[in-house]
Amino acid sequence: MVTAASIGSRVESLASSGISTIPKEYVRPKEELISIGDIFEDEKSTEGSHVPTIDLKEIDSEDIKVREKCREELKKAAVDWGVMHLVNHGISDELMDRVRKAGQAFFDLPIEQKENYANDQASGKIQGYGSKLANNASGQLEWEDYFFHCVYPEDKRDLSIWPQTPADYIVATSEYAKELRGLATKIMTILSLGLGLEEGRLEKEVGGLEELLLQMKINYYPKCPQPELALGVEAHTDVSALTWPSSSTTWFPACSSSTKTNG
Repeated sequence: MVTAASIGSRVESLASSGISTIPKEYVRPKEELISIGDIFEDEKSTEGSHVPTIDLKEIDSEDIKVREKCREELKKAAVDWGVMHLVNHGISDELMDRVRKAGQAFFDLPIEQKENYANDQASGKIQGYGSKLANNASGQLEWEDYFFHCVYPEDKRDLSIWPQTPADYIVATSEYAKELRGLATKIMTILSLGLGLEEGRLEKEVGGLEELLLQMKINYYPKCPQPELALGVEAHTDVSALTWPSSSTTWFPACSSSTKTNG
């Protein structure tokens, strides 16, 4: 049931209310904000180290030397950084654009309509449309709304809470999940071999074909009147085996591969 209380709890509702000062629970400690800095400006700098870019074009090359060079670069990025920027990964720009547009179209819907897909964190139903609850001693909140759901395997999905609007949401997201699941197998295979294990070992350890879940979270960041004081997502450690972020201007879709089965 859509209530005034649920609508009022959304960051989007707060952002569109005309406020010029954000509530104190959204204001982050000064030391936290200083420590973050401007990662976008840092990335533009020619000084210092940068997140490695791994070109997967030659990951399955018939030339052994070319193939091994690509795989070694991926392994090194995983060991040294734990994060990397993948290019030529095999998922088409057209499909990724469809997923982005579908996610954006959902968040363009009126809040009242999005509330039809709301989750219920109090009862343990974490899938659906929601806003982050305070999870630290200070009771601070993040400046974001989101949509979260399991997208793979198909028999673990609950399509009843998937957006029916836009029309392409289910189709595009399902296709994307299948492609990403295949990429997850490829990456874990390379990492397994890099550790001196049999190629399917890592995937087996995190659930294998049947238990490894692919969960998708779309983060939406409404315009903030005091962006220098707030954070969309605070520093955290993902519990998933792999996380696949893809960014846009005001929203951020990310998929994670894990064995977590909360509904």
